[in-house]
Amino acid sequence: MQHSTATGLTWRSATACNGGNCVQVAATDDGVAVRDSKNPDGGVQLYTASEWRSFLAGAKNGEFDDLI
Repeated sequence: MQHSTATGLTWRSATACNGGNCVQVAATDDGVAVRDSKNPDGGVQLYTASEWRSFLAGAKNGEFDDLI
């Protein structure tokens, strides 16, 4: 689900982020919000806690390694 804004959130980037060209994440009441650090006023993707856990599990298991 995409929303145009998400106010009042505390955004963070991975420590490996170089030069601010990163994905940023923030905890919400219902899950996680994701945005592009280069365009912080742009669209925000919202994920439920269950969706986010599934994504992280897949990333940890290498399910997306073929994308890079």
